[in-house]
Formats: sequence, C-alpha cells, structure tokens
Amino acid sequence: MRIAFLMAPQGVEEIELTRPWQAVLDAGWNPRLVSTEPGRVRAFRHFAMGDSYAVDHVLAGDTADDFDALLLPGGVANPDALRMNRLAVGFTRDFFQAGKPVAAICHAPWMLVEADVVRGRTLTSWPSLATDIRNAGGTWVDEKVHVCHAAPATLITSRKPADLDAFCSALIGEFAASGARAGSLRG
Repeated sequence: MRIAFLMAPQGVEEIELTRPWQAVLDAGWNPRLVSTEPGRVRAFRHFAMGDSYAVDHVLAGDTADDFDALLLPGGVANPDALRMNRLAVGFTRDFFQAGKPVAAICHAPWMLVEADVVRGRTLTSWPSLATDIRNAGGTWVDEKVHVCHAAPATLITSRKPADLDAFCSALIGEFAASGARAGSLRG
C-alpha cells in the first residue's frame, strides 16, 4: 500500500511522523512524504528543532488516486500552515470523497475541519481543537484513539504523542482492512 504522509515544510511534531512512518514500514507498505514545497520538511520536538526529512512528492493538484490512505501528523504549526494551502486542503478532502482511510493525530484534525469532512463524524484530537470540531459539525471525544466508520471513509484519530501505540495499531488495522476490501495491497 502507498500511504501519503502530508506535511507542511516545517512544524510537524517529529514523533508523530516517525512512529507512524515506522509502523507503515513494518507493515511492509510504502510511506511517501508529501508536502507543499520540494526539498526537506523540518520537524520539531515540541519547540526544539528536530531532524529534516526528504520530500518524496510535491502537491500540484493531486488527488487520492496514487495513494491508498492518508496520514496527517500533528504539531501546532504543521496543520495550521497546511489548512491555508488550497492544494493540501483539496488533497485531504479527496481521500474522503474517494472513500480511502485517513488517520490524523493531535492538531492534525484542523485540516479535517478546513476540508469540511468532520460533519456527522466522531473524532478525537488535542483537547484545544474540541470547539473547532464541534463548530464544524463533529462530535469530539476524549479517547486515546477513535475510529469512525461513517461514510464515505474511515477516519482514525488520536490525541497526542503519548497515544501513539494505540494510534499506530488502529491505523495499521484499518488501513489493512481497507486495502483488503479494495484489493489494493500494492507496494
């Protein structure tokens, strides 16, 4: 499976990138770092500068067609920058329209609010997003991980780095189930 990890050029919370990335690799799948600019993405460890990671694919009007699932890592600055980029918002929305699974952790559900895909869904996030999610028509819950199977696409959400074990386990299970249903376990 090809999994798109969508990130802004800087501000992603490093562990929310690296732990799910490793889980995807361990599942035998192909993670791809997708960003709005070429080069490298600068990660952060809360407020401290982290490592940088090479961009595999630059958004240019892309759709979900080339990927089997989408993962949205958090960090405060990362989703805040992405939700101001129409290509990133459209790319995110397209996964829902295509019925492909999406996973988002921490502050990443800001992208889901901007893409207008939370209405009628139940999800979790960093607690400060609860009002934004409710105002967008979603139901916010305080859980380590929440899986919402509301049509058209499965949504896996989690609150924070401390929940990464549960998040990674849920996203691997849901991505695998989706790939099996679609007959799309490509490398």
